[in-house]
Amino acid sequence: MPRRRIGFWYRLAAVIAKPPLMVLLKRDWRGVEHIPADGGFITAVNHNSHVDPFAYAHFQYNTGRVPRFLAKHGLFKGGFVGAVMRGTGQIPVYRESADALSAFRAAIDAVERGECVAFYPEGTLTRDPDLWPMTAKTGAARVALQTKCPVIPVAQWGANELLPPYAKKPNLLPRKTHHVLAGAPVDLERFYDKEMTPELLKEATEVIMAAVTRLLEELRGEKAPATPYDPRQARIAQRRKSQQHKAAEPVGEETGTAGEDTK
Repeated sequence: MPRRRIGFWYRLAAVIAKPPLMVLLKRDWRGVEHIPADGGFITAVNHNSHVDPFAYAHFQYNTGRVPRFLAKHGLFKGGFVGAVMRGTGQIPVYRESADALSAFRAAIDAVERGECVAFYPEGTLTRDPDLWPMTAKTGAARVALQTKCPVIPVAQWGANELLPPYAKKPNLLPRKTHHVLAGAPVDLERFYDKEMTPELLKEATEVIMAAVTRLLEELRGEKAPATPYDPRQARIAQRRKSQQHKAAEPVGEETGTAGEDTK
């Protein structure tokens, strides 16, 4: 299937976004040969800065295969930003349960039309203290198994040095480098034509994220933790610790209050 034309709105977005990105970030982009020349596919990308969607889109725009991101539906409302989001073919994600699957249906349709859909499988900025990929949601695996399209793992690093997660001000100097490494398609064939149970989707997701993490290890020259950070388990552990702390607090006499000396 031939490549889809980039179109007016994507070219306009590039005209606006590329100049500041060129000024702010040097580029170390590798693995372009793994981006399919035609046909639908998915990229699975790690997320560690509010800047990295723009920096990553710059990388993929330059390959000629523009990405369609899944984004919060509020961004598609009126105004210039909404017009750009709609015009560039981004995919709205609705949090309401009745519409929760619409993004996946739209992503499947886009892949089947020969588009690239870019997933941030973690769903949000990583909560890992050292910015390694954390446990991921199963949307990318669901679309991949439904369409049997190639899944290209992509690791990126450096936008987080320009704007760390949840920082309010960028760190402009010295000029940072945006590193990108795209890998060979993830082998998911053993999951094809099976019932898409939660267990199967979880396992396929772990295979995808392991590939992304290996690429990030190569970029960083470091070894990732053996077990990905799980924010849900971290919250449970924090609540348990808080409850244990409260249980250990000294209790006063009946005429006093907890933790206070009675007179």
